[in-house]
Amino acid sequence: MCVDWGVSIRKACGAICFDTSSYHYKSRRTDQAAVEMRIKEICETRVRYGYRRVHVLLRREGWTINIKKTRRIYNELGLQLRNKSPKRRVKAKLREDREEAIGPNDVWAMDFVHDQLAMGKKLRILTVVDTHSRCQSARNLNPL
Repeated sequence: MCVDWGVSIRKACGAICFDTSSYHYKSRRTDQAAVEMRIKEICETRVRYGYRRVHVLLRREGWTINIKKTRRIYNELGLQLRNKSPKRRVKAKLREDREEAIGPNDVWAMDFVHDQLAMGKKLRILTVVDTHSRCQSARNLNPL
């Protein structure tokens, strides 16, 4: 624009609402290829390390690097740890569909009922129900 129109940098930047300091800016960032390579090496040997632990190892080796920069490089390299899924020791059995009760004493259902008295005494009651006749029998687990 300056060459084509024959105007100064200040006037050209003013015409397009661009700050002159941004025009004259020179990046001072050092080459981070060596740091990237070292982070890759650490992550290849220690697979379960996150960016915080990698940062500690870099600092111990003498690298002067900010933790934010370590995290940025770590994410740019695609080295984020995967989220662990919770391990279940006992797999739950798949329930079969509920059976229809044909007659009395054919299918029963049970449940626990919890309650608390005004004095603070807790009650736990096991309720057992015949699903055909809906006749209930309750058994108190904590006798008063």
